Amino acid sequence: MPHKIGFVVVSSSGHEDGFSARELMIHAPTVSGWRSPRFCQFPQEIVLQMVERCRIRKLQLLAHQYMIPSKVEFYISESLPEYFVPYQAERFRRLGYVSLCDNEKTGCRARELKSVYVDAVGQFLKLTFHENHLNKYNIYNQVALVAVNIIGDPADFGDESNITSREKLIDHYLGHNTEDPALEGTCTGKSDYISPLDDLAFDMYQDPEVAQIIRKLDERKREAVQKERYDYAKKLKQAIADLQKVGERLGRYEVEKRCAVEKEDYDRAKEKQQQMERFRSQVYEQLRLHSLVDAELVRRPPDLPLQPLAHSGSPRHQQPALSRPREDRAPESLRAEPFLQEKPPAHPLGPPQPATADQAPPAADPHFRTHLQAVPYDERPLPATRKQPAAALEPEKSDWDSSEAPRGAATGEPEPLTEKALREASAAVDVLGEALVAGAYSKTWSYREDALLALCKQLMQMPAGAPKEELKNVLRASIFLVRRAVRDLVTPVFQASLKLLKMIITQYIPKHKLSKLETAHCVERTVPVLLTRTGDSSARLRVIASNFIQEMALFKEVRSLQIIPPYLVQPLKANSSAHLAMSQMDLLARLLRDLGTGNTGFTVDNVMKFSVSALEHRVYEVRETAVRIILDMYKQHRAFILEYLPPDDNTTRKNVLYKTIFDGFAKIDGRPTDADTKAQKKAATEEAEKRKKEEIKALQGQLAALSEIQAGVQPGKEATAGPALEADSQDTEGGKAAARPAPEVPAAHYLDNLCIFCGERSESFTEEGLDLHYWKQCLMLTRCTCCRQVVEISSLTEHLLTECDKKDGFGKCYRCNEAVLKEELPRHIKAKDCNPAKPEKLANRCPLCHENFSPGEEAWKAHLMGPAGCTMNLRKTHVLHKAPAPPPAGKGPATTKSGTSASKVGSKIPTPKGLSKSSGRTYTKR
Repeated sequence: MPHKIGFVVVSSSGHEDGFSARELMIHAPTVSGWRSPRFCQFPQEIVLQMVERCRIRKLQLLAHQYMIPSKVEFYISESLPEYFVPYQAERFRRLGYVSLCDNEKTGCRARELKSVYVDAVGQFLKLTFHENHLNKYNIYNQVALVAVNIIGDPADFGDESNITSREKLIDHYLGHNTEDPALEGTCTGKSDYISPLDDLAFDMYQDPEVAQIIRKLDERKREAVQKERYDYAKKLKQAIADLQKVGERLGRYEVEKRCAVEKEDYDRAKEKQQQMERFRSQVYEQLRLHSLVDAELVRRPPDLPLQPLAHSGSPRHQQPALSRPREDRAPESLRAEPFLQEKPPAHPLGPPQPATADQAPPAADPHFRTHLQAVPYDERPLPATRKQPAAALEPEKSDWDSSEAPRGAATGEPEPLTEKALREASAAVDVLGEALVAGAYSKTWSYREDALLALCKQLMQMPAGAPKEELKNVLRASIFLVRRAVRDLVTPVFQASLKLLKMIITQYIPKHKLSKLETAHCVERTVPVLLTRTGDSSARLRVIASNFIQEMALFKEVRSLQIIPPYLVQPLKANSSAHLAMSQMDLLARLLRDLGTGNTGFTVDNVMKFSVSALEHRVYEVRETAVRIILDMYKQHRAFILEYLPPDDNTTRKNVLYKTIFDGFAKIDGRPTDADTKAQKKAATEEAEKRKKEEIKALQGQLAALSEIQAGVQPGKEATAGPALEADSQDTEGGKAAARPAPEVPAAHYLDNLCIFCGERSESFTEEGLDLHYWKQCLMLTRCTCCRQVVEISSLTEHLLTECDKKDGFGKCYRCNEAVLKEELPRHIKAKDCNPAKPEKLANRCPLCHENFSPGEEAWKAHLMGPAGCTMNLRKTHVLHKAPAPPPAGKGPATTKSGTSASKVGSKIPTPKGLSKSSGRTYTKR
């Protein structure tokens, strides 16, 4: 039959101080297990040697609640090499692996017990731990293992099983039925049966002393079944069931006693020690009265065995030293005694004997300190207490508990109230009584906790028909004590106060149909104090306080009052603690997601003013949360949020937070961010420069070719060179106009007295005359109202956004693609009354009249100079009414782009070589 296999730890990759791998050899509620070194390298390994060569049937791992490896691999081997480190990989055979949960669903508050069924033979087991799951508690990236359990049977057990099977087959044909129905489901009924007493959960949740007694009683039960003493077996079965509850409870209280030791509350630890000894002696006395155990069974050995797992499995494999429970282990109070009475056996155990005054408590346990050092306390105890959350806040009340001597008789009543306390709590004393208030004011935290829990029970039991005035007085007195208890530094007292407050708001007030004024009184008196606790130095208390405030804000009785949100948008004080500011911001972000800004106490105005002020806070986490809140608000309210922020310009974007905010807005709107825009502009500029260089190179080649032609022609044919040059130039520009008769102009002097923008030719267009023409008269140019530079009308928008001295004051509308003053841009976008622009390939866009017209360069001249064109071009009134001189035959002067023109115009107006009419350059009058 498979049973628990003992083992020793041969070696491990490493461990943190105080958490050696040898801790895995002990199974008890208070063990802390093994932890890897901080910031260790993975994988980590542990090698176990079993007490004998065996066939492993089941492996169990109890993982840590937050130091959780992502994967654990199992290897088995018959033997090890003579040297241990490094292990030879070929000596181990891989069995497989298990994946562990990241424990996010439980908030890292429970431990995962993983059971794996295998079938492998060997004596050495290697565990390989891979990288840890990431969470906020595991700051050193460690992995841990609380306990490991191996269940199997001797390696030659399979041969015995075959012999047994053959014997059973022979008995079946001979008609000898050796199977007893009473044995079905027991360890003797099935060869592969695994006793629950060998399970890891049994040892990890049970008091070790009671666990040994249970194993001994289980052995006696099986013997009684074999001897057909069924009444006695039934009695033992009931006693085992009751003792399991007793052991679980004692194990839980042993952990609480260790907590008191860790907090250096030695009075509390001593009190628990004595109380556990009294209860333990009462349980043992009941067992002796019913002849279930003898005196030798409950006599405990002086020390905890170093290797309790060697043969501590099923009773047939126990050694005599381990078959006797220890007597100097003293878990705390007893809670399973009611089960002895609720489920009475065939021969009842009888009512428990009350403790008398002459029963002296047992002497202090000399093994207490020794065992505490041998088994380090784990600051995060077992999930056994998680399965009974009520027990963690309110001790169970049972008939057995009530039969004891009163608590005050054993440990003293709460001290009387001082004069100052009487004056302060006089109203509460008049309503609730001095005894309960004295407990709430006691210097002993357990009395304060008991007083709050007793008050909670008293309020729940108040009859529904009580007078309203009396109910209100009780409520206000209770809130007075709750407000005091919320400030308590002891976690159980703080949790008891929250339990009482929740019960008052969600049960007491609705049950007695009190008005909303009473609910408002409860919230207003407690929320400010709860908010201060969110800045506590203890992370656990901060989380508890924040979660309760969020929960309370969502109560239907509180939500309609809109009381809590205004507290969360009050400006942060400069001298407030970092924890308090971070908790307030986190609460605001969570409640905004839960409540929104519609009739909840949160408005766009108060949230944005608070968030913008939080951007200046000294703590990075506060500023980061404020950015997240602003982006969440923008998703819901868009343009309204921009009113609370500075303008989106280069000066503002020097602040990284505002740059992040505005880039976030762009992503929400589906617009390119500032970085994306710069990248696009850079790519466009590089492409334009590349094209420009190619055009200049082509024009220079054409000029060189023309110069060679002119040098080789006869003087009489110079008149025909002009049209030839004209045709070549038109081919370069892609013009398709047909040649027409025109006065002959020498090609070398064709650009003299000609405006290259509007195509007008005049004798007055000398160098100074052209300057005046550009400055005041040319219909294709205009002056920038901001920097007074002369620019082409077709490139005015690009000038305002990229070249103008006041370019930081302009932004681009994504609908009409025009430059708009940034202070006017939000209203411009919100109004949506601008004429949408079409793609550049489909239409040109006039920045003067804001109209779309046909694409192409020639369309600009028709629009700006034609009678039916732009109505907002003010220079039309200065148009000279004389017809411009016609260009040479087949030539369109407006389409000419020549290096010669650039150098000619540039004699007075500095422009780069190769300037073309559509280059978008600017001119300043000198």
